[in-house]
Amino acid sequence: MAAAMPLSFSTWMALLNNFSVEMADFTGREIGILQSLREIPGFMAFTAIFVLIILREQTFALISLLVLGIGVAISGYFPTVVGLYCTTVLMSIGFHYFETMQQALSLQWVKKDRTAMVMGRQLSAKSLSSLVMFGIVWAMLELLDVEYRYVYLFGGALTIIAALFAWIAFPKFADAHPQTKKLILRKRYWLYYALTFMSGARRQIFTVFAGFLMVEKFGYDAATITLLFLLNHAINMVMAPKIGKLIGKWGERKALTFEYIGLFIVFVSYAFVESDKLAGALYVIDHLFFAMAIAIKTYFQKIADPADISSTAGVSFTINHIAAVFIPVAFGLLWLISPSAVFLAGAAMALVSLVLALNVPDDPEPGNEVVMGYKSDQPMLRPAE
Repeated sequence: MAAAMPLSFSTWMALLNNFSVEMADFTGREIGILQSLREIPGFMAFTAIFVLIILREQTFALISLLVLGIGVAISGYFPTVVGLYCTTVLMSIGFHYFETMQQALSLQWVKKDRTAMVMGRQLSAKSLSSLVMFGIVWAMLELLDVEYRYVYLFGGALTIIAALFAWIAFPKFADAHPQTKKLILRKRYWLYYALTFMSGARRQIFTVFAGFLMVEKFGYDAATITLLFLLNHAINMVMAPKIGKLIGKWGERKALTFEYIGLFIVFVSYAFVESDKLAGALYVIDHLFFAMAIAIKTYFQKIADPADISSTAGVSFTINHIAAVFIPVAFGLLWLISPSAVFLAGAAMALVSLVLALNVPDDPEPGNEVVMGYKSDQPMLRPAE
């Protein structure tokens, strides 16, 4: 399933900026609105817990994959502002519910001492799939001169086929732990919630504006953007499992500290870059730091009651997307005044995240959730509890 998702999502990502500018005359304002709309299903991810009253997590994940594939497959047939808004929301519903369920199942099924490594392998599988897909997209655009609509259709259809195969070929696996079927917010998870919120805010700077910078300021065409994505995922395919192992060795505190110091440097550099090659290099480095975010998830796994995982996965995706709902629109307007200011704001976010990361203990567990601030008064919560 990890490999199936990027077959369509990578297609959507590779085409979005050029398709929206060339076919629908988007400016920074429209792309900001579109990205805010794309994040609304992520903001509503907490509703996944209500769906789980009816569906098992595995079934819900597969249905979400199908919706993602359908949303991407039809995107090229609606080359208008409103059409792109609508297909983006449909695609996003499938994407965000799938990501919520994938995280929940991974944290339930994988042992704590292997989680970072396994999540690194999942990222590697996603990158391999993305690498193949970006190569196909590049060939379809550059060598075969295929219309945008048929490239969208091809990528979406691949995810649909993969989801149907997974539905038929794999058994229904037993649930690892009975899950709480209600929304929960626990005070002792407060640092996890804060790290998740800031991660969502930082992600918007990369997802929305870093790619748009390449197109608007440096004139990257769709084929060049696709090649840049190819490089990103080729590096990630090799490095993500190593980063996962490194997080297991370093611990979450050191890994997150390294990530946020690096992001501060990258965002400040974005603000003042004038070379198209240096901008491309920053984009690759920025993307590589995404793998370090595994540390936030493994930190939660170490402090959490296993019964809370599915509910908190939905809640955490909502928290992650609070900033995502307003940042693209607000920063899209700021972009019209000063693109550099957008990236300097991202640098400030990285500093806030760094302060939070320094509050992660060296050995997080229930009862030792933070260095300073509220923590559980129970010295240890066993899985059965």
